[in-house]
Amino acid sequence: MFSLSELWSVGERPGRYKLLQPWWEVFMDYLVLLMLMVSVLASTLLLSRDGVVCVPVHSHSSKNSTSLSATPLGPDARPPSPSASRGPATGIRTNLDYQQYLYISQVCYQEALPWFSRFLPYITLLQSLLLVAGGCFWFHFPLTSARIEHFLAILAKCCESPWTSRALSRAARQDGMRGRRPEEEPPATAALARRPSLDSGTDSSLLVRTGSASTGTQPSPCASSLSRCSTLSSLSFTEHASLPQTAPVAPEGSGPGPILDRSDGEQARALFERVRRFRGHCESSDIIYKVYTAQTVYKVLEFVVILSYSVPLLGYISFGHSCQPLSYTLTGYHAFHCSHSLASVLRKMMQAYVCLVGLYGLLGIYTLFWIFHKSLRQYSFRQLRDAGSMLDAPDLCNDLAFLLHMTDQYDPLLAQRLSVFLSPVSETRLMEENLERRWNASRLRAMITSDHQGRSLLQLVAVPRLPPALFTLSQLEVLKLELIGEAKLTAQISNMTALRELHLYHCSAAVEAGALAVLQERLESLHLTFTHATEIPGWVYSLRGLQELHLSGHMWSEGGMGRGRALGSLRLLRHLRVLSLHGAAPRVPAELSEVAGSLVRLEIHNEGARLLALTGLRRLEGLMELELRDCQLERLPSALLALPGLRCLDLAHNGLRTLEELLGLQNLHRLTGLCLAHNRVLALPATVAALRGLELLDLAHNHLRRLPPALFTLRRLRRLLLAGNLLDELPAEVGALALLAELDLSGNRLESLPGELGAGCAELRELDVAHNSLGCLPPSLGALKRLLRLDVRGNNLEELPVELGCCARLRGGGLLVEGWLLHTLPHHVQDFLQQPRSPSRPSSEANSRPNSDCFPAFSATQWSFLSAVESRI
Repeated sequence: MFSLSELWSVGERPGRYKLLQPWWEVFMDYLVLLMLMVSVLASTLLLSRDGVVCVPVHSHSSKNSTSLSATPLGPDARPPSPSASRGPATGIRTNLDYQQYLYISQVCYQEALPWFSRFLPYITLLQSLLLVAGGCFWFHFPLTSARIEHFLAILAKCCESPWTSRALSRAARQDGMRGRRPEEEPPATAALARRPSLDSGTDSSLLVRTGSASTGTQPSPCASSLSRCSTLSSLSFTEHASLPQTAPVAPEGSGPGPILDRSDGEQARALFERVRRFRGHCESSDIIYKVYTAQTVYKVLEFVVILSYSVPLLGYISFGHSCQPLSYTLTGYHAFHCSHSLASVLRKMMQAYVCLVGLYGLLGIYTLFWIFHKSLRQYSFRQLRDAGSMLDAPDLCNDLAFLLHMTDQYDPLLAQRLSVFLSPVSETRLMEENLERRWNASRLRAMITSDHQGRSLLQLVAVPRLPPALFTLSQLEVLKLELIGEAKLTAQISNMTALRELHLYHCSAAVEAGALAVLQERLESLHLTFTHATEIPGWVYSLRGLQELHLSGHMWSEGGMGRGRALGSLRLLRHLRVLSLHGAAPRVPAELSEVAGSLVRLEIHNEGARLLALTGLRRLEGLMELELRDCQLERLPSALLALPGLRCLDLAHNGLRTLEELLGLQNLHRLTGLCLAHNRVLALPATVAALRGLELLDLAHNHLRRLPPALFTLRRLRRLLLAGNLLDELPAEVGALALLAELDLSGNRLESLPGELGAGCAELRELDVAHNSLGCLPPSLGALKRLLRLDVRGNNLEELPVELGCCARLRGGGLLVEGWLLHTLPHHVQDFLQQPRSPSRPSSEANSRPNSDCFPAFSATQWSFLSAVESRI
């Protein structure tokens, strides 16, 4: 038994594909249906009423007649009945009974009647079934059915999408504005409200629902069941749809229609991606075109075969037939004359069948001519371009082109609706509307934060493109763009008057001419992160006012071509002061000499690769700050001696084992900061005393076991960082560092601190002795009146000295110690240290605190060299 749903799906199945059936396919389907009905009717007649009627043929010899008339009656023979002798008999007496007639009729039906008179209706029925199967084979072939169903589903979505109506309405409006003369007056508002539009999609006034009062309409091109997953509304064309002229469009100043909500926008965006993938899949082969061509050739060949044997056999279908069965011993006759009762009916039905087959074949020949005469594997939206709408709709090929040619035979408007989702301009407009809706100005302002310098910062990650509302943020100072594929800076960036810093993280940004002029005037810092040097935008090298450039990525290729492209154009950056290069470099680029006149700070982070050649540093005579990290350096480079103006040197995270070359750095009279952290230094030589101008010395995380007395002859030293070493003793000479402001001894093996530390280092503000083996603290720490932070966690202390109560600036969390150890102090000292710090503390103390692990931050008078550099540039 069949369920109702199964029968319903069978009834709907042909309707799904009617969009791909041209008029000749529909006509051929009806012809096959008529042929099938004729064949079924003829077969039914043969099964129910077919047969022959046979009568014997008498011999005219007298012998046979005499013998028959003079045959004596046997003893058992009965005399003729009185009723038989009432009148003379008419006709010829045969002396055959009913069973003999039936027997003769059956024998003559099999022997005398031709085979085509008995089986031709069944053959035509089989032929009709083959034509039915061949007519829709391409809809069910495994390699084509999936593509066809996917195409119909996409076409249904394109017709249903509200974006189709908006895009076609906008295109029609632009066409009308281009075609309207300046002196023409705009049409009346009422006429515009009632105008029909061929580009309005599913909500157009030309398309009404089938449940409306309009009757006599033609079926809509959007079928009600194009696929199992998505259905189209049942629509119909009104009587105005057949008019060739286009309706007037609204003026350009009118609105484009209702704004798409978020769900409609996301569905339209997903549909663009779906169409893009389906296009790539279908244009890779032409299997549908080949199957349809083979199907048409099969129809024509079947038409030729049917006519080749059906037409000659029609002449052999006759009413009378002669039969000579071998039944003389049973009937007494040698010959019989038989009549076929259905001969005339079968002849007329077969003639009608042949006529239907002839029409079917002519349509098949026309289909072949259409296939080979027209290039069906190429499709162009030339008519849309000539009309001025969808000018960027691309040409299609292979299966997708063939499917659109088939739908054009049904309704050309379907291809126009699909072209909306093939147009890059349409997709761009959709993305712009989605961006304007999702990333409006209020949301962007809510996302603005502050960086460590207190500047307003906005970070956009993985958005399709830059929202237009971004260029309205006039107070934004720092902009970070990450993973944006199509970022475009327009001339509207001139509204961002406060923008000074730009970050591009794997973001290929295009800049218009107007925006480039603004960036050249205002942009001061640029951070670029990329994979290859070819990804660096060309406009970067034209930013004449740029002061800081940070490049992070692979800039040095094996052949050296990438290096030349990345750094060869820096000569145009005449005002560049800070250059940071993050990437595996085999040498210091010699091209840096092009910006030697302005460069103040150079950073090279080599990501663990060995820096083999540093000769490029010799030309940077004006360099003041140099940072070489992760370069696998084992000794201090000799090229440093060619930098007389160097103030700060950072060689952290390298492989330095010895510092024998420290004596060579005595020629760097301006050197104030030296960072050698995270190396493998075993001992600090006494030649460190030659660096009398040092104010910062960072030797953290090395392998130092002791400190030379010469270290404490550096009277200007303000920051001494020795964390993470193997020190077990701090020399008493540390008291000679009268200007020392920060001392970090955490992570060592110290068991005690000298009393001279508190007596001589009166300017000490930070003292970190955490994670050592201290058993007690010297009472002289109470003399450190400026001490702001003291960390003694992770030691072997049993009590704290009461003198810590004299350090008034440790209040409010400045003392970092275990809670139980704090209770060893008197209550009044505990209460004093736990009091909140006074908010009215002078800001100069906070500013004098170092803000970096490598470079100190002192007063403005100590770091006034930047103004001198500016005057020199």
